[in-house]
Amino acid sequence: MKDMPADLSDLTGALLDAAVAAGAEAADALAIDATSVSIDALGGRLEHAERAEGVEVGLRVLIDHRQACVAASDTRPETFAEMAERAVAMAREAPRDPTIGLAEPGELSAVRDAGALDLVDPAPEPAPAELEDEALRGEAAALAVAGVSKVQSASAAYGRRRIALAATNGFAGGYDRTDRSRSVVAITGDGTAMERDWYGDTRIYGADLLSPEEIGRLAGERTAARAGARKPPTGRFPVIFEERIAASLLGHLLQAVSGTAVARGSTWLRDAMGEAVLPTGLSVVEEPLRPRAAGSRPFDAEGLPTRERHIVENGILKGWTLDLGTARKLGLRSSGNAARGPSSPPAPTVTNVRVTQSERSLDDLVGSIGSGLLVTSLIGSTINPTTGDYSRGASGVWIENGAPTYPVNECTIAGNLREMLRSVVPANDARPHLSRVVPSLLVEGLTIAGA
Repeated sequence: MKDMPADLSDLTGALLDAAVAAGAEAADALAIDATSVSIDALGGRLEHAERAEGVEVGLRVLIDHRQACVAASDTRPETFAEMAERAVAMAREAPRDPTIGLAEPGELSAVRDAGALDLVDPAPEPAPAELEDEALRGEAAALAVAGVSKVQSASAAYGRRRIALAATNGFAGGYDRTDRSRSVVAITGDGTAMERDWYGDTRIYGADLLSPEEIGRLAGERTAARAGARKPPTGRFPVIFEERIAASLLGHLLQAVSGTAVARGSTWLRDAMGEAVLPTGLSVVEEPLRPRAAGSRPFDAEGLPTRERHIVENGILKGWTLDLGTARKLGLRSSGNAARGPSSPPAPTVTNVRVTQSERSLDDLVGSIGSGLLVTSLIGSTINPTTGDYSRGASGVWIENGAPTYPVNECTIAGNLREMLRSVVPANDARPHLSRVVPSLLVEGLTIAGA
C-alpha cells in the first residue's frame, strides 16, 4: 500500500484483532510514528537541542453504541491484548449514544494514501548541525537590524509523521507528511520599554522555506518598528487585522460552525444556516486536497473521503463541519471532517481553508480608514461562544489620516463576532502556501480601550 509503512499497518491490524478477540463489536485503530528535531540558538551559540521519536498507538472499541479509547507507546502483543481488554471493559460501562458507530463500507474513501498531495519532502532529514546553522544565521540577521537590542529566540526544526488508520468496517489506509520551520523572536528596548515581534515560516518542503537571513531580517524590522509603543486613544474605530493574525478572526467563525457546538446549541451561529455571515462576494472554502499544504489529507479519521466544500459561499453560510457522530445528531451527513488522536474519539475539525481576497493591498486598507488601529499581535482572549461577544488584548500601529503614526501596545479591542464578520473587508496579501489562506481584514467600528 503506497505511503503506508508495513510496520504501522501491521500494528493497526493487530490492534483490531485484539479488540475483536476481547469482545468488541467494532473497532478502529490508529498508529503514528513521529520524529521531530528542534534547535534553538541564542547569543551566537547553541541554546537548546531536542529530538523526539517514537510510535504511539490508539484503539477505539464500540459495543452497543458505547465506546472507549485507550492509547499506548508499547507495541508488544501482550500490551495490545491488555489494551483491548481494558477498552472493552470501559466501553461496557460507558453511556449509550445511538449516534456512535463506524462508517458503512459504502461510505469509505477509495483513496487510501496521499501520493497525490505531495506531503513528503524527498530530501533527507537535516542534520542537527544544519539546523543549528540556520538558527544562528537567523539570529545574526535580526541583530543586524538597527534598533534590535537582543534576540529572544531563533529556531529551526524538522518533523516527520507516518500515520496508519484501520477499522473493522474494512478501511485501511495511511500516509506520511513532513514539515520544516524557521522562526526568530526579537526585542527592542529594555525594562518597561521592551517590545518584541517575530517572523517565521513553515513548509512541507525545506527548499520552499524563506532563508534564515530573510526571516531574521523581517523579525528584526518588525521589532524595531515597535520601539516607543504607547497606548492608543479610547473609542470606536476601524481595526485592521494584519495577515499574520487575521486567521485568528476566521478561526472564531470556524469554531462556531463546528458540529460539536451546533449539536449542543452552544454557538452564536446555531440558527444562521442559509443566512449572511460575511459580506456579499466573500466565501470561505475548505481545501483538504490542496497539494503541499499542512492541513491536507486524503481521508478523515473515520475513513471518509475528503473534498473541497464551501463553508460560506458569497457571504451565505452553507455548511457545518461534521464527523459521523455530530452529523447523526443533526440528521445530516458527515462532511468528512473527523479528526482524532490515539487517546480520543473522532471530533469534527477543519483542514485547509481559503478566504476570498480583494484587489486592494494592505496599504490601500490603511489609507482608507482615516483613524484606527492596525493590529499585529493579539494577547489572551475573552470570547463568548454562545453570544459571539469578543474581547482581546492587542498591539500594533496607530493610523491617523490614513497613515501609520506610532506603535501601539496595552490596549483591548472588543465587539461582537456576528457584527464584526458581516463588515469585514479583505486585502490581497494572503500567503498561498499556508493552511489558512487569509488576507489582512478590515473590521469597522470596534471599541478600543487604550489611554
